[in-house]
Amino acid sequence: MALTKRDRRLKIKRRIRKKVTGTTECPRLSVYRSNRHISIQIVDDLTGNTLVAASSQEKEIAQKTGINKSEQAKLVGTRIAEKALEKGISSVVFDRNGFLYHGRLKSLAEAARTGGLKF
Repeated sequence: MALTKRDRRLKIKRRIRKKVTGTTECPRLSVYRSNRHISIQIVDDLTGNTLVAASSQEKEIAQKTGINKSEQAKLVGTRIAEKALEKGISSVVFDRNGFLYHGRLKSLAEAARTGGLKF
């Protein structure tokens, strides 16, 4: 039986999550990408709390017109870096959530790195 696209991603996601865990010192940076939007959150897996979150649906990012989805992802990456540094988070573990490190995900990660996050 062939796997669907979604099942394949979830299988990869489970394999990644076995190895990647966020702690209080080094929380997990989890990314979700839909067809239209991209959202990202920094999670402490020991307590189960979301420390910081950013999305392309936030007012400052959503109001920008005439930008493509990769540029939108860059804005989300810089936004999460700003919010994380305000909370005192400088290093994170990157969780691509089963998505390929390419395109929007890559531009988001590079923007977060240039914003000051280490992973």
